[in-house]
Amino acid sequence: MGNWVVNHWFSAVVLAAWLGLNIFLFVYYYLVYEKGPSYAYTRVLLGPALAWARASAACLNFNCMLILLPVCRNLLSFLRGTCSCCRRTLRKQLDNNLAFHKLLGYTIALLTAVHTIAHLFNVERYCDSRDEGNSTLPGMLSAIGRTDNLWLNPVRSQHETPTYLAFTTIAGVTGVVITLALILMITSSTEFIRRCYFEVFWYTHHLFIIFFAGLLIHGVGRLVRGQTSESMEEEPFDECKSEFEKWGRDDDDEEDECGVPKFAGNAPATWKWILAPIILYLIERLIRFIRSRQKVVVTKAVMHPSKVLELQMKKRGFRMEVGQYIFINCPSISRLEWHPFTLTSAPEEDFFSVHIRSAGDWTENLNKAFQELKPYGPKIEVDGPFGTASEDVFQYEVSMLVGAGIGVTPFASILKSIWYKFQQSDQNLKTKKIYFYWICRETGAFAWFADLLASLEEEMDSSGKAGFLNYRLFLTSWDNNLAGHAVINFDDATDAVTGLKQKTSYGRPAWNNEFAAVAEAHPRSVVGVFLCGPTALAKTLQTACHQHSSIDPRKVQFYFNKENF
Repeated sequence: MGNWVVNHWFSAVVLAAWLGLNIFLFVYYYLVYEKGPSYAYTRVLLGPALAWARASAACLNFNCMLILLPVCRNLLSFLRGTCSCCRRTLRKQLDNNLAFHKLLGYTIALLTAVHTIAHLFNVERYCDSRDEGNSTLPGMLSAIGRTDNLWLNPVRSQHETPTYLAFTTIAGVTGVVITLALILMITSSTEFIRRCYFEVFWYTHHLFIIFFAGLLIHGVGRLVRGQTSESMEEEPFDECKSEFEKWGRDDDDEEDECGVPKFAGNAPATWKWILAPIILYLIERLIRFIRSRQKVVVTKAVMHPSKVLELQMKKRGFRMEVGQYIFINCPSISRLEWHPFTLTSAPEEDFFSVHIRSAGDWTENLNKAFQELKPYGPKIEVDGPFGTASEDVFQYEVSMLVGAGIGVTPFASILKSIWYKFQQSDQNLKTKKIYFYWICRETGAFAWFADLLASLEEEMDSSGKAGFLNYRLFLTSWDNNLAGHAVINFDDATDAVTGLKQKTSYGRPAWNNEFAAVAEAHPRSVVGVFLCGPTALAKTLQTACHQHSSIDPRKVQFYFNKENF
């Protein structure tokens, strides 16, 4: 438990605050509609479903207010920069933006289900009350206001059915549209769809525009009503509910007369919750649109083995930090699709670069376009850069970098920056030791990265800092010929597979042993663990961080960081 606290105590506080606010809003509005005197007559018609519908609606407003904020990437990058002087536990929360966005999405889906089911009961109760006649209180309440706007029951005539209300009222139509949009967004956001059919996810997720538009006008019809304050004073529920048969009669004893209660709907309140985030998001998109329209010059395009395309680009005013990422659009392929790629260049270079592996329709088409339109390929647009967890790599005395497959790209930027810092004899470099783990199926796909490591080896040897970078290469897929060749050439100075001094290991790392060795070598250090790779590996590393961290701040502590974009 103590080891878990080291990495997650602040996240737990944030989640507890969010959950507490949800519970508070639900309970508060539930009591307002379940016990409030202004809704006493409404409860006669609808029963307990009224409180469930309105309480879930309040929580929906709260979570819909929050859900756009985690995807305001410029806002997050700005906060990451302004929080650079803050403790790492605060900055780390910005790396959980997509996880929090998903949590909010699933919460909205759950609350929408509760809200919808409760209102289905309400509509049925409205229809049943209409059919009871004036001999009962629900029937009398349903007859009120048929000639004016002081009604309580929105079901006005016999031909109005639940289906009729769903497709003829503002609340009904927008409710159907909002629910369908939400279902499509949630189902298309699954891991399988995003990995295999990214375009489906990309286009479907933009239904959020329809979702928020429907949300803004959903309550305009004011179908759920309560007794007006004036009517509550003149026709109090406790005194007049049993006298409903005398409502509106001109009896001789005027003091005993209970007038007809009057009802009105509350003004729509959803816009008060979500208008500010919508404006903030529109500003975010405007900034991204303006920035993406700035001219990008491709200075070099290189096709590496295994369909890995390297693009070196220049753009006026472009400033980056290590490990950041950009979004790339190619109008000749699709004007609407923007795909994220980690920068592989260093801030010290006069260009910025990405390495793009063919892993889908869009990347395949991009590679073909650059092969057909040599030397500089088609027109592309760039939005970014945006901050990531890897920006903090130099804030730790010791860093463990773990790249899986194409996940080596953010660490290419980091290692290049280290190379430049060594050349410039940077005395302000806080990091004293870096452990780098590269896990891949075939090293041929990343020959460009092996060249970078070879340059680093040479630079650190010449500068007398050979012990600064400790890197391990793990090959997870090999054949008998490759393994035999490696055994025969084991005594060579360089590795038979990569040509590097560091020998390639076959299989996967024994992470407990690796973490134990780092903890033993740096018993009083704060170690940053950075991953760009699959979720399964993230869970393994996170568990290792928990197991090998000490609650005692004077001893070794491992902080886990994962790339998310």
